[in-house]
Amino acid sequence: MSTSSQVSAVLAQGGDIPAPHIEYGQIAPMLLVFGAAILGVLVEALVGRRARYRVQVPLAFLALAGAFAWTVGLGWRDNPHNVAAEGALGVDGPTLFLQGTILLLALVSLLLIAERGRPGGAVEGHFAAQASALPGTEAEQRTTEAGAVQTEVFPLMLFSVGGMIMFPAANDLLTMFVALEVLSLPLYLLCGLARRRRLLSQEAAVKYFLLGAFSSAFFLYGIALLYGFAGSVRLSAIADQVARDAGNETLLLAGVALVSAGLLFKLGGVPFHMWKPDVYQGAPTPITAMMASCVVVSAFGALVRVYYVTFETLEWDWRPFMWGVAILTMVVGSIIAITQTDIKRMLAYSSIAHAGFLLLGVIAASPNGLSSTLFYLLAYGFASVGAFAVVTMVRDAGGEAGHLSRWAGLGKRSPVVAGVFAFFLLAFAGIPLTSGFTGKFAVFKAAVEEGATPLVVVAVIASAVAAFFYVRVIVVMFFSEPDPDGPVVVAGPATAVAVALGVTATVVLGVLPQPILDLAGQATTQMFVR
Repeated sequence: MSTSSQVSAVLAQGGDIPAPHIEYGQIAPMLLVFGAAILGVLVEALVGRRARYRVQVPLAFLALAGAFAWTVGLGWRDNPHNVAAEGALGVDGPTLFLQGTILLLALVSLLLIAERGRPGGAVEGHFAAQASALPGTEAEQRTTEAGAVQTEVFPLMLFSVGGMIMFPAANDLLTMFVALEVLSLPLYLLCGLARRRRLLSQEAAVKYFLLGAFSSAFFLYGIALLYGFAGSVRLSAIADQVARDAGNETLLLAGVALVSAGLLFKLGGVPFHMWKPDVYQGAPTPITAMMASCVVVSAFGALVRVYYVTFETLEWDWRPFMWGVAILTMVVGSIIAITQTDIKRMLAYSSIAHAGFLLLGVIAASPNGLSSTLFYLLAYGFASVGAFAVVTMVRDAGGEAGHLSRWAGLGKRSPVVAGVFAFFLLAFAGIPLTSGFTGKFAVFKAAVEEGATPLVVVAVIASAVAAFFYVRVIVVMFFSEPDPDGPVVVAGPATAVAVALGVTATVVLGVLPQPILDLAGQATTQMFVR
């Protein structure tokens, strides 16, 4: 019986309404992150400008590390399979795996964000010295920008991460919508905080906000239609109504389509992908790294929860639609990436193509499909953070060297940095002994087992096409002559740690993937709680 039915029954009998029961231990990771975000807002209001950075950075690290440790503790129990907060949130194996992945990737992304905002850091200090040689007002402006510290980024990031770990745990559609907005609204602001490319960054933020508002409207309208179909927004209640084949089928299918559109927007699935290249290019690169890893994991977590719990018995209705989206996403992402000359836009289209590969795990609709998707998300997340960390290191006087031609000869100037970036590109291409190969193989295998062999053939062809533009970047770095005024590599200690973690994870998940594959398989033993 639902909570509203229980309340109605109690009122009919003249009794008192029972107090809601909140399982604080089950949702402690969310409470830690949101609590630290609120403290971060108070720090912005009450702590002096010069001391804020020294308070905000440890606070953010402690909150994310504590939330990750608590999540690991929850997952250590035998087969966690609970609902919390009056059934609004599900605490189960897949959700804990996704939450742990998000928090781990957020910690690595925070290294980049903290490094970029550190007063007197390696990156800003280098270019502050260059700015002092500029004439007059321009020198003052550059020096001011180099010394500015935007500490509001830390509470905004924590609010967004809190929404990300709530999104895949949502057990009803209204909670999912709230989580979607909590993770999205801070991102709209974070995308507009780039200091050296202010106009491009603000344009990206406006585009992301407007298109995100449209996708939220689609999602909310889909919730309304599904409520009209089932009389409830609880995922399990809608699934029961679908299983009974009761209600208006038109409302059901229209609701499925609109909710799917809202979720696919966050993934960057075609035809809901147009925001991704512009936003990835315009946003500050550490924020782009967080979006390319944490947001993708969160959005896929919500998508698989909706499809595996609510629409499981509707496979013959939604699988053809999802086949079309997956094919378009893989093909469009791989082909258009070939034409890109900006590194971040190329990585954005690469992310679109990988979203198509990940959709194969959703289409498989099996425990193997879910476990392989979980592994792929972890592997791709670490490679993405590492790749964007390298992008932040290659800089010239105008900021990051984004154009591909500026990377010419980087292998001769800085062979270690160029080699690391080449390694991440090979992982994206799915070369053996990297995490990308293991992730793709697991997803493709799960799809073949569920009869999606033609889709896997398309995925293999798209992977071969994608390998072309990855190899093109490697050729430019190692087989072209460097420009005399080419970019330099400027890296602080935190950025170097982030790159090292990305390389380590990519190697370990490629050479010794079985422990993580077993962990992902164990997380899916009972699938999602209903």
